Amino acid sequence: MASLTYLHYIYLIVIIVVIALMIMKHDVVVPCIVGLFVLGFCYSGFSVIGGAQAVFNGMMAAGGDLFDIMLIIALMVAMLKAMEAIGADKMMIAPATKLVKSPTMAFFVIAIVMYICASFFWPTPATALVGTILIPIAMKAGLAPMMACIAMNLAGHGMALSGDLVLQGAPALSAGASNADLPTIVANGGILATITGVVAFAVAIIMYRKDITTRYVSDGSDNVQQAAEVKNPPPCAKVFAVLVPIVFFVIVLRIIAGAAIPSMSKIFGGDATALLGGAASMLLVLICLATDPKTFLEKIGEYLRTGMLFSIKIFAVVIPIAAFFFLGNPETCPNILGEGAPGFLFDLGNAMQDILPLNPITLAIGIAIIGGITGLDGSGFSGVPLVAGLAAALGGPLGYNVAMLAALGQVAAIWVGGGCLSAWAFGAVASAGVAGVSPAELVRKNFIPVMAGLIVASIFTAVML
Repeated sequence: MASLTYLHYIYLIVIIVVIALMIMKHDVVVPCIVGLFVLGFCYSGFSVIGGAQAVFNGMMAAGGDLFDIMLIIALMVAMLKAMEAIGADKMMIAPATKLVKSPTMAFFVIAIVMYICASFFWPTPATALVGTILIPIAMKAGLAPMMACIAMNLAGHGMALSGDLVLQGAPALSAGASNADLPTIVANGGILATITGVVAFAVAIIMYRKDITTRYVSDGSDNVQQAAEVKNPPPCAKVFAVLVPIVFFVIVLRIIAGAAIPSMSKIFGGDATALLGGAASMLLVLICLATDPKTFLEKIGEYLRTGMLFSIKIFAVVIPIAAFFFLGNPETCPNILGEGAPGFLFDLGNAMQDILPLNPITLAIGIAIIGGITGLDGSGFSGVPLVAGLAAALGGPLGYNVAMLAALGQVAAIWVGGGCLSAWAFGAVASAGVAGVSPAELVRKNFIPVMAGLIVASIFTAVML
């Protein structure tokens, strides 16, 4: 085991400061940038130049690791915006409205449709799409706006975002910080996100069964957002409303088939991202070309800018945070500080295993708690590098399943910070805003179901370690 130096203690102090600021609901970009500079300054022989270079190199390493995810999200959002302009997005989910015949059916239809849309188009744009279309219809069927909001929120910003099986933004962060295999992170994250979601939905249904099954009668004071109607949608709108889901359904089938059939080439990780991104790009071109051949060149650029701005808005603060926690990994730290640099967090983890009573139960519960704490900043993603790095640093030396531990931290951080348990998170605000309810009340009603789900997921992780 490598001996600890004063640099390790500086790294540990910054981590403590980061966690403390997250608990107090403050942004943690500044301490991470300062931590990068100080460690670079000290490691380079007290050189200001070395400190500044470490900050930039760290962000470059993190940005390079995350750019494919940023790009796929941008392309998906751009395509969805193009569909929205011609009304194809509403036509795409219109068949689901035929199933909304009762309050109970409306609850489940919203949850299922939201999960599917959030998996492909990211939860926030999916919230605007599903919420503005389905919630008014669900209310007509007798479902209360709060219950519709809970179904949409748990399925989208909880279950879909924490697993992130299609776009794989969260798993990429976990894999990069823990040095674990991405497909394994995706598989474990999918299992734990599903366990948490199923338990959370089951508890919510039991707790709020009367609100879900009893027909809601509006008093006229509801502030539910309605979907804007596209006047005279072009004939091609119906074509793309059918073509887009078929294309992505076929892609998912191909990915699954590659994983299940030995003789078939496997498509996962970067290859799956490339396939989805390429398909979204070509569909964007086709939609713009079919809609208005005269202006499609300019329209494509406009939609791409919209998509990229949305993606950058999400990941802008994640990049410097991830950069700092990349210093904890011996595989990535030398790329930031220079040859021979240690993995600070890994070394600290090795030292801690002789002090703390680390076993499957304490590890799983500890990682879940820390993941939840990091989610208190309202992002969910910003804490993923920290818990993934801790999972590798604490679980790796003891021979435990690092990918499972990292996936648990990812799931806990995003369920809390993605918008299910943080009233100030954009996910909660967006969901509540569309449904016309209070974000604080949404989080209050989510608390027991989500905590029950995370407890069961932690126990499952402890058993599987």
